Amino acid sequence: MRMQTLKLTAFFLAIELACVFLLGPLAFAQAPPDFTALKGRWVRTDGGYVIEIKNVDAGGQMQAAYYNPNPINVSRAQAARAGAAVTVFIELRGPGYPGSTYTLIRDPKSDELKGIYHHAGLQKNFEVVFVRGK
Repeated sequence: MRMQTLKLTAFFLAIELACVFLLGPLAFAQAPPDFTALKGRWVRTDGGYVIEIKNVDAGGQMQAAYYNPNPINVSRAQAARAGAAVTVFIELRGPGYPGSTYTLIRDPKSDELKGIYHHAGLQKNFEVVFVRGK
């Protein structure tokens, strides 16, 4: 059951990201996206992992940091919009994080970032949820 849920989540995230890249130019042409709701400190519910989003420009380029609990290098951080959905992609490069990634969607009702953590070292995906921290 858990594997089925994980596969479905990964499938919908892949579709969402495809929409972002295929329809992104149309969305940007209509109105610039507002990513300000992403700013802040996000804490993963299953541990002390933290994403801190310091800034996001209109093009989706994010200034972000990641802590476990010490800082881990964020090699790429990008926000995008596909329709009403706001997505976040973060790639980590550091000891123990050889290209591990987060692919997340912001749930505006719960104010959570939900999605998949891909552990590059293990070649495994994990469902994750981040809540806004203090």
